[in-house]
Amino acid sequence: QVQLVESGGGLVQAGGSLRLSCAASGLTFSSYAMGWFRQAPGKEREFVATINWRDSKTYYADSVKGRFTISRDNAKNTVYLQMNSLKPEDTAVYYCAAAYYGDRPMRSHEYNYWGQGTQVTVSS
Repeated sequence: QVQLVESGGGLVQAGGSLRLSCAASGLTFSSYAMGWFRQAPGKEREFVATINWRDSKTYYADSVKGRFTISRDNAKNTVYLQMNSLKPEDTAVYYCAAAYYGDRPMRSHEYNYWGQGTQVTVSS
């Protein structure tokens, strides 16, 4: 049974930092691109970042480029999202997801598995 478990969310002031983690189990982690999405209240879920399975190449939404960094540790079956210079508009539930042999998956439907999400709240 595949499980993706996010952690690291919380409340932070604008300009602060948080590091999200997503621990995966039940799958061959190195065969999956890993992504982060977020959903704010009343809004659709949106792509944040992804890291591919082949060479750990990364891709970001324009709204987070230069502030967020996605990385992975295949030995620990874990993907991370380092979030710096946080803004109130980054407030959302953050989800990690896994896409089998994903090269550059930026859409929800390209992902096979999802975590339950972790809340990130940025106060002004």
